[in-house]
Amino acid sequence: MSSFQFFGMQPYQADPSSQINAALDSIKALVISLDGVLTSGVITLDGEGREMPTLFARDLAGLREALRLGMKVAIIAGRQAGAFRQMLEATGPIDLFLDGEERLDAYEAFKSRHGLQDDECACIADDIDDLELLKKAGLPVTPINGAEYLRNRVAYISVFEGGRGCVREIVEMVLDHQGRWKYSEKQAQG
Repeated sequence: MSSFQFFGMQPYQADPSSQINAALDSIKALVISLDGVLTSGVITLDGEGREMPTLFARDLAGLREALRLGMKVAIIAGRQAGAFRQMLEATGPIDLFLDGEERLDAYEAFKSRHGLQDDECACIADDIDDLELLKKAGLPVTPINGAEYLRNRVAYISVFEGGRGCVREIVEMVLDHQGRWKYSEKQAQG
């Protein structure tokens, strides 16, 4: 086997989905960039300069289901994003890094807190400032509207935009692959 690795994974000569399936087997946690992934990336301010948080209900429902089934979740913002704290805390026990923490430091703290390894983490991020974080994760993902530079540097490109179902798709993909998504067509037919 070649010593070449793509984001720490051996490239397969077979269908690339076999590499994704192998990664999906190990996933126990989601690490999600707030801006551009959990949100559309648009920052809306009221007349007094306060941020007005907006999140897609389907993404939040997916996160609640992931948490209910024992997945660990971290949300990381590379800026002060405390306006989202109350809404995300109401979703469930999510590790929130919303005070502009350095992304890799937040990721390492999250892994340490839950005893996780890189290959047990799926990371969903959308821009070049997330590149080092994506390189570490076992399953690096970007939304379809993620930065062009990331497209050849992730294992999977979501068919949904950030803030419009990307998170839900990855939650379903992981849980369905692991046989834990009870709303699966595979389970309904089999």
